[in-house]
Formats: sequence, structure tokens, C-alpha cells
Amino acid sequence: MTADKVWLGNTAWPNNRSCGQFARDVFRLAGAQNDKQKAFAFFDWFTRSDAVLAPVIGDKAMPRTEVTKKLWAYIKKNGLQDAKKRTMINADEKLAAVFGGKTQVSMFEMTKLVNKDLKG
Repeated sequence: MTADKVWLGNTAWPNNRSCGQFARDVFRLAGAQNDKQKAFAFFDWFTRSDAVLAPVIGDKAMPRTEVTKKLWAYIKKNGLQDAKKRTMINADEKLAAVFGGKTQVSMFEMTKLVNKDLKG
């Protein structure tokens, strides 16, 4: 089984396997040897952005943690964090498409909206 064939989703595990079997496959594919490495194996799982998110962070496969880093780098580079209320993000044209047309979202809502545009 290769990493591109594993499906991460909510409705069913691939090939009708149990959660434990699926987790062991993820750990094996990630090369996790100890508990600490296993704890971060799911964070290191690679995702792809869709056509809406790609102009902001790129279209190469990357872990979700890297998606967050690139998104924050884009926000800081373009000065999109609200000056008065720092937890709010003001959307430019590219981010407005990601945020579903909203002009301003909280950083917590941003994560939820961005996750919709990632493919596992």
C-alpha cells in the first residue's frame, strides 16, 4: 500500500479495515519507530490543495502543518491580520475565494474553511 492510495475520511475506513489496522499502516508508511513519532504521524500526512487554495499556498503536496505555516506567511506578507482585533483575518481577493466570499473571518474559523479545500 502506498501513501497515495490511503484515504483519510470520516465515513469509512479503506478496504473495510479497522481503525487500528489503518493507524498501523499510517505509522508504518510514516516510518514511525517510537510513541513520539507515532503521535505526529497523522500531522505529517500529506495533503493537496484544490484549485481555490492553490493560488495562496501552491499546489504541491504538503502536511497540514505546512499548509498552516504557508497560509500565515501569506497573511503576514500581505498585512491581512486586522490591526485592532488580531484574531481576525481580512481577506483579499485570493483569500475571499477560500473563505467562501467572506471579507473577514476569525483565525479559528479560517482553519475550518481551509480544511474544506484540502484533499487527503
